Amino acid sequence: MKNKVLFLLSVAFYFQSSCSQQDLNERNKANMTAIPSRIDTATFGAGCYWCVEAIFQRLNGVISVESGFSGGHIKNPTYREVCTGTTGHAEVCRIQYDPQVIGYDELLEVFWKTHDPTTLNRQGNDAGTQYRSVIFYHNEQQKILASEYKDKLEKAGIWNDPIVTEIVPFEAFYKAKNDHQNYYNQNTSQPYCTFVITPKIEKFEKVFRDKIKK
Repeated sequence: MKNKVLFLLSVAFYFQSSCSQQDLNERNKANMTAIPSRIDTATFGAGCYWCVEAIFQRLNGVISVESGFSGGHIKNPTYREVCTGTTGHAEVCRIQYDPQVIGYDELLEVFWKTHDPTTLNRQGNDAGTQYRSVIFYHNEQQKILASEYKDKLEKAGIWNDPIVTEIVPFEAFYKAKNDHQNYYNQNTSQPYCTFVITPKIEKFEKVFRDKIKK
């Protein structure tokens, strides 16, 4: 009788372990499918990086957006140093995205349609070389796509003034401090967010409603 009970317990344990392992395998499989097989990076400067970050965060296919500085001649610049306009750096956002969901050409479309690429070193009341319109390309394909897109816009004559957007190779990215990350979402009622960023987002969401995260 004792042997029979032990046999039944071992059988039950086997099936329980088998089912637990199967559940674990299914969960692992689901997690693996949620992780993109490839992640690409885009780096854009289009005025204040708080505005750029808030817009690109909302795009479907964008995994992360970080605010920082690129294009200058000093390492690890501070926000105050960049604001002097003497470091050569531009305020930029480093955007990591899933190319199977959103393409670089689509990111370029959002980039050019959400700021004024004809104002030299300026976006609205934000003036200085740190606010220039710039694309830092990470590979030759990005360079080609950005240049072709810029040429098409210039030929289309959408703006009265010429496009001044720089298209230059990426060299380094220096991440801004944590209190500058995810800024709009954490400071929505702050005056700059209310009067500058919110109207940009509202316009963006109307134009790109089919590309916004659900």
